[in-house]
Amino acid sequence: MPLATLRRATRETVSGLPRAFWWLWVSTLVNRLGAFVATFMALYLTLDRGYSASYAGLVASLHGLGGVVSSIGAGVMTDRLGRRPTLLVAQSATAASVALLGFMHHPVAIAAVAFLVGMASNASRPAVQAMMADIVRPEDRVRAFSLNYWAINLGFAVSSMGAGFVAEYSYLTGFLIEAGMTAVCAVVVFLKLPESRPEAEKATATTDDVRLGTVLRDGRFMSVVGLSFLVAVIFQQGSIGLPVAMGEAGFTPADYGLAIALNGVLIVALQIPVTRFIQDRDPQRLLVVSSLLAGYGFGLTAFAGSVGLFALTVCVWTLGEMINAPTQTGLVVRLSPAHGRGRYQGMYTLSWSVAALVAPLMSGFVIDRFGAPWLWGLCAVVGTVAAVGYAALMRRLSGETAAEVAVPAQSVATEASAA
Repeated sequence: MPLATLRRATRETVSGLPRAFWWLWVSTLVNRLGAFVATFMALYLTLDRGYSASYAGLVASLHGLGGVVSSIGAGVMTDRLGRRPTLLVAQSATAASVALLGFMHHPVAIAAVAFLVGMASNASRPAVQAMMADIVRPEDRVRAFSLNYWAINLGFAVSSMGAGFVAEYSYLTGFLIEAGMTAVCAVVVFLKLPESRPEAEKATATTDDVRLGTVLRDGRFMSVVGLSFLVAVIFQQGSIGLPVAMGEAGFTPADYGLAIALNGVLIVALQIPVTRFIQDRDPQRLLVVSSLLAGYGFGLTAFAGSVGLFALTVCVWTLGEMINAPTQTGLVVRLSPAHGRGRYQGMYTLSWSVAALVAPLMSGFVIDRFGAPWLWGLCAVVGTVAAVGYAALMRRLSGETAAEVAVPAQSVATEASAA
């Protein structure tokens, strides 16, 4: 691409967004650059502390459970107290709990503080999303979410590589670095971000009010939720099963960091081109193919014996992730009524939260009882089941045109930054 064209494309991508958005973007990037706990918790517990894979899975599940609990409470806080206070409380609590976790030694204490870390770290997400929607014009929101998603994955890629080497020196140092960088985010919020909550909201009532029971009775949508859960369980293995399996095979935290960093690097580099490529293609095929790439990408891990081969498997399932996310987002939007989109999106997000609880327990149990190759074989089976499920679901929707279900370019950013 000519340099002039690249400059013009970059200028068009970043121009016109308010200053407050960029401070929020900086806060997101700094937070992800300091990410350590979620990525290296399994290695910390199994290699440094000497606990079993099952215990590491239990702690990771408690961390996920904390996120499930806080996602509900933080959403209420965001609307009642405001976006800025919620962000301040969430990030300050995250910094304190992460630092505390580094000094815990008793298994019960580690598990309890990991739950608190999960609650605190997830509590900022509703506030970030609400503030971004408040301060960015509707026509610029997709672009803004895309830039925020880019910051998340860039930070993840850099932190995965850097934190791997920090872990070889001292896990405690990693915890303290994350706590310090999260505290920096809290300072940025306090100094640079004004409250964005609308001063007054019009209370409206509708005869078509959608309740939680309405969502649960929507068979087509709940099928999407169930299939999303299966796919999410597979993708969770990138941060749960993979580091444990690599550690047991004699690889170092730095080896795992280098391999998993490819996930973020590929998403940063290729997500938008991939989304543009697939936007007009048959969503049924895309969902089936992405499920198979996810399942068999992890399945191939059973045959990996070097860092290079592990990195190759990461490339395979990352491609599945890049295809699945925008296509599934389009399907979710297609099946969600406008006046009930909040509850529908909440139920869809819940599928990923529940997967974050189930996947660690599953991977720890399977690795301890049967060995890592069985886990990767199970991933291939689950991916196959998801592919068959998507094919059956899309046949039920065959009366709809493929264009109605297809996703607009870059819409993946809104889903991925909220997950």
